[in-house]
Amino acid sequence: MIKSDKLVAPVAVVSDEQSAGIGSRNTEWHSLNGNLFFSFAWDVEDLPKDMEIVSSSIYFSYIFKELLNETGSKIWLKWPNDFYIGDKKAGGTITQIIGENLVCGIGLNTMRASFDFAVLDIKIDKKKLLNEFFNRVKEIRSWKKIFSKYALEFDLSKKYQTHYNGCEISLEKAKLNNDGSLEIGNKRIYSLR
Repeated sequence: MIKSDKLVAPVAVVSDEQSAGIGSRNTEWHSLNGNLFFSFAWDVEDLPKDMEIVSSSIYFSYIFKELLNETGSKIWLKWPNDFYIGDKKAGGTITQIIGENLVCGIGLNTMRASFDFAVLDIKIDKKKLLNEFFNRVKEIRSWKKIFSKYALEFDLSKKYQTHYNGCEISLEKAKLNNDGSLEIGNKRIYSLR
């Protein structure tokens, strides 16, 4: 709808169910009815000036995670875009550029989960949560402020892997750079999600 100008940024679309979710590496993300799924479009010009666009999923994910933590959740952010409760994934974020807009999609298991996934560890009022999230997004905090907080919990990601060029790579020895990218061996990896 953004591509065809049926919707114009800033705009958000929210759903309790999704039938064609996109996950990492263009995999399908299956939803269960009652969970939280939303996408929003934001003008690229209105993003923090000190942020690399490829790190926008970290930026928006961290704002959302921080809000959930303040509400009592123990949710944390695995590099670069996965929400975890303990050692199980509860959701994630994906971003892409469409024209002059950044489109960000966030999915979170708030009610039910399938397979080996987690459900959010608190009850939430979805409308209230989203209103507060978008109020915080409008504040346009600097990347530096968000990143300094995210960097403190990055070590939680080190026992996991990430995908790069079709391969799984351990994050155990990864070094987090100030722009949100990782250095693993002699490779610099951006989230690209």
